[in-house]
Amino acid sequence: MSDNGFTLWFTGLSGAGKTTISHILADELNARGQKFEILDGDIVRENLSKGLGFSKEDRDTNIRRIAFVADLLSRNGTPVITAAISPYREIRDEAREMMGDRFIEVYIHASVDACAERDVKGLYAKAFSGEIKEFTGVSDPYEEPLNPEVVIKTEEEEPEESAAILLAYLEERELIPAAVKS
Repeated sequence: MSDNGFTLWFTGLSGAGKTTISHILADELNARGQKFEILDGDIVRENLSKGLGFSKEDRDTNIRRIAFVADLLSRNGTPVITAAISPYREIRDEAREMMGDRFIEVYIHASVDACAERDVKGLYAKAFSGEIKEFTGVSDPYEEPLNPEVVIKTEEEEPEESAAILLAYLEERELIPAAVKS
């Protein structure tokens, strides 16, 4: 088992595949006996950021809270996967500065159209109609990462392929043990 703490910082639009890929990764890490934590944006909002809205200031506060917890865990040897939209580059850069080489930005890329097609909650339809204000990628900006360590293209890959790319990256950096071949 690795004692290396790191943070896989997933960023991308709602519906891009952040949560799906994080759960597939979690299953594989569990199978390898690797300890880790997932900080999912929706769950963090419910538990650590209840009461925050979706203004830029509130989004920044939410992401700073996620970064604080990710930094605390990763500097103490616990790998972390964050799965939050984190739409603003400046706040992601703050998280990177806080964690240094423990921060691994993973851009989960999918177009607004692809995310809207996948949207089981109907949030994009509500955003397109103006019913939801400040919706990232529709009425609120999403600033794509400039130099992410990994880009995952969920319109071109199945979620299992995306997870395999991330596992290979982590193995190559010797942050997790290699899979045992049977």
